[in-house]
Amino acid sequence: MSEMITQRPSGRSSLLRLVALRLCYGVLMVLAVSVLIFIGVQLLPGNAATAILGQSATPDAIRELNLQLGLDKPAVGRYLNWLAGILHGDFGISYTSRESIAGPLFVRLGNTLFLAGCTAVIAVPLALGIGFLSVRYQGGIIDTLLNGVARAAVALPEFFSGYLLILIFAITLAWAPSNSTLSDSMSFTARLSAIALPCATLVLAIVGHMSNMTRAALIAAQSAAYVDTALLKGLTPARILWRHVLPNALGPIINVVAINLAYLMVGVVIVENVFVYPGLGQYMVDSISKRDIPVMQDCALLLAGIYILLNLLADVLALIANPRLRHRR
Repeated sequence: MSEMITQRPSGRSSLLRLVALRLCYGVLMVLAVSVLIFIGVQLLPGNAATAILGQSATPDAIRELNLQLGLDKPAVGRYLNWLAGILHGDFGISYTSRESIAGPLFVRLGNTLFLAGCTAVIAVPLALGIGFLSVRYQGGIIDTLLNGVARAAVALPEFFSGYLLILIFAITLAWAPSNSTLSDSMSFTARLSAIALPCATLVLAIVGHMSNMTRAALIAAQSAAYVDTALLKGLTPARILWRHVLPNALGPIINVVAINLAYLMVGVVIVENVFVYPGLGQYMVDSISKRDIPVMQDCALLLAGIYILLNLLADVLALIANPRLRHRR
């Protein structure tokens, strides 16, 4: 019996092993996504040299530019060179500006993370509060009203709600700018004012789903037998919900919050272009119109990497919050 006990892995080692396994899966996923990004870019119609020089360019000029950009080399070699550069911190040279991509890439990434961070600070507490109130007054007018607002927010696509907010708050009421342009000289308050509308658009995009899932997790936890016991002891429904139901529903809630924060990295591409916000999404869309292949590939891989990382974080948090997920049935 003592030998069996010593051979049995501890909970911490089991958790670390699962986290390491998830990290390996994440690395493999990023590599697979990099292959798909490279193939997708190569399948785009047209020629990068022609897009840069214009339709009036001569065949000799196009051929010369292809040689300069390395587009005459085999696709496999170009992919391996790009991947090796990324692993060494070299994001390549822009085809249009002929400058290093790393500088503007990380500036744009900082702007995107600033917008996503402000959205998360507002959306997460708001969604948790809506879900908590819906369960507290389940079946009543407040629950029905909050549920209706949440479902309407989920149904609205980002570009529609973005243009709707511009129409109301920028054009009709003139409370906020329609363009969310940032500059290095802007104060923190001015930056917050500039991102008010895109931040509100992203909040609408994720708060409905998070609040609905929070409500579902709390209702599922509320059906446990310990809730009936707590009621028999004379505890108020609000105290039971806050002290007993919420801690037991925390695992699924954390998971859905992390997944929705990962979704932000997808929705931000659309929202940045609606509000002309100088983030990573707009940088990528601009590079597509200019056929700036290195910028397109770097932006797409960076966004995909962040998305995979946040989903990995959701898996790890779910493993920590729910020990039953660490063991195979």
